[in-house]
Amino acid sequence: MKLTVITGTLVAFAMGASAAVAQDRTGWPESFTVGTASQGGTYFAYGSGWANLVAEELGLSGGGEVTGGPMQNMALVHTGDAQFGMTTMGPAAESLGGTNPIAPGLQMTNACAMFPMYQTPFSITALSSSGISSVADIPDGAKIGFGPAGSTSDTYFPRMMETLGVNFERRNGGWTDLGGQLQDGLLDVIAFAAGVPVPAVSQLEVQTDINIIEFTEDEQGKILETFPVSQFEIAADTYTTLEGNARSVSMWNFAIANCDLPASFVKAAVNVVMSDNDRMVGIHKAARSTLPEHWDKNGVLKWHPGAAEWFKENAGASIPDDMIHGN
Repeated sequence: MKLTVITGTLVAFAMGASAAVAQDRTGWPESFTVGTASQGGTYFAYGSGWANLVAEELGLSGGGEVTGGPMQNMALVHTGDAQFGMTTMGPAAESLGGTNPIAPGLQMTNACAMFPMYQTPFSITALSSSGISSVADIPDGAKIGFGPAGSTSDTYFPRMMETLGVNFERRNGGWTDLGGQLQDGLLDVIAFAAGVPVPAVSQLEVQTDINIIEFTEDEQGKILETFPVSQFEIAADTYTTLEGNARSVSMWNFAIANCDLPASFVKAAVNVVMSDNDRMVGIHKAARSTLPEHWDKNGVLKWHPGAAEWFKENAGASIPDDMIHGN
């Protein structure tokens, strides 16, 4: 029942929003897709969840689509092949600058910010039987799974490991597949960049003994100096394996929308997601950070006009005009 509880104020607001939507659905698509990532990762669970929620609330056909993650999502949303998607700020900046490996030289300026999602921590997992309990324990030439090619993890984690002096063989694949390979002894380590709890890690710790490896203060400091990330701690209650908070770094994630979508459609979709956080947390615990006040974590993408309007009206957002698409 928790997922359907809404305060009286929010009910009144939602009813008002519904009435407005009913008056103007000009240009709305009959269906939509949300670009997510591979199955077994947080993007797929979170993205499919909010896609289904928006589809249900707005009376449309819509759902999540398996993709290669943030880099591919920027490309899909920019071209309009996906109406919505999800990205992290690093890949978003690279895509705007024309260095997205999917389409080098193409500045993907038609993907607009929609709403803040959560922070993506970078974390390392190994089997307890491997004896790897720290970054320094990772053997020379270790086989490390970095997630799908072009994902946030695959883009940044290999560079981070190199910065920390780790020599490795790079492996790519979906998180569920990589989890299976780790369990079968085909990989030494998986380097995850995903909202926590990562479904594949939660599944692993039920099936076998694992080590979730935190960075030392020195390692964290080196990464903070070199990459567009922030300090982060993975809370002890995230996984049963953890006995205390685990030191990490993180990168913010934002939902994105094709900039040409009608403002009324995007505003209505944002309202569905942002007006009831309990419902979103019921989809995935990472949504505890999917809060209106985090609108200011976007300093990269221009806002979709419909999304900007919602955050100005409901979160007191002071979004500069030059950060809104079309202005």
